[in-house]
Amino acid sequence: MELILAVVLAFALVGLAAWIPFHRSASRQRALIRLLEGADELEGLLHRTRERMTAMQNVVERVPADIGAVAKASLDADQRVQQALRDLLEHRLWISRHGATASLAELKNAERAMGRARDTIASQLARLEHAGTELDHVTQAVIEQAAREPAALRRGTG
Repeated sequence: MELILAVVLAFALVGLAAWIPFHRSASRQRALIRLLEGADELEGLLHRTRERMTAMQNVVERVPADIGAVAKASLDADQRVQQALRDLLEHRLWISRHGATASLAELKNAERAMGRARDTIASQLARLEHAGTELDHVTQAVIEQAAREPAALRRGTG
């Protein structure tokens, strides 16, 4: 009976010893996949941000220049989006070069940093879209109001 218990215990220890590296490897693999998926999501957000900013520029162009100057300047952020895309490319290169050898802690730290950046950009994009919707409504109302004004009262005439 003791011999059977010893054999079962030995098999359990061997099984545990074999399972630990497998579990660690699987955890690293899942973290690496989440990191790559996060990079894809972040890239998509950056492209949507660029598209939305371009669309907003079209709305702002309908506003009189003296009113829309600040908005135009803040929407001319293609350089910042391009820099964010370059930074993301650097992160992808790091993943490509070091992902296979990085520790689980390093992968999780990179994943958290990517998540924070993604959340920040998603929040700013939501604010941008909300502001764009409001600006579009207000701009349309101003254009309609201006069409009803006598020509002598319109901006740029006189």
